[in-house]
Amino acid sequence: MRGRRPAGPESIDQLVGSDETKARLQAILDTLYGQARLCEACAQLGVAETRCYQLRQGVVQAALTALAPRPAGRPSRAATAEAERIRVLEERVREREQAVHEAHVREEMALVFGPARPTPRPEDGPGAGAEKKTRPQAGKARTPR
Repeated sequence: MRGRRPAGPESIDQLVGSDETKARLQAILDTLYGQARLCEACAQLGVAETRCYQLRQGVVQAALTALAPRPAGRPSRAATAEAERIRVLEERVREREQAVHEAHVREEMALVFGPARPTPRPEDGPGAGAEKKTRPQAGKARTPR
């Protein structure tokens, strides 16, 4: 047989992490390899049996996720540019739907309350609207000048 011999459990020592974490991983892997019983690993880790099952399931799931095939290379930037364009268009659609809704509400209000009276605009000035009507005050007589 050619090549190197497999490193096996000793390869855990070469990983980056604390000694406690490496010992936990070693205990979990020992249960997977059949070198230790689950109750022995629980005693070594200082956890309950259900937690040990959870840890072992998490280790196996993380390994499976890491080994899942992924597309090769760097993700394309065109997808992000297209996603941005879609976001902008969706925002414009929402704005237009809001404008249509507001127009429907104004139309319903006009049907219920009758036609709206034009209000003077501020840029027309204070006397641009309807003329101000004044009545003589009661009790005061007008004196001619």
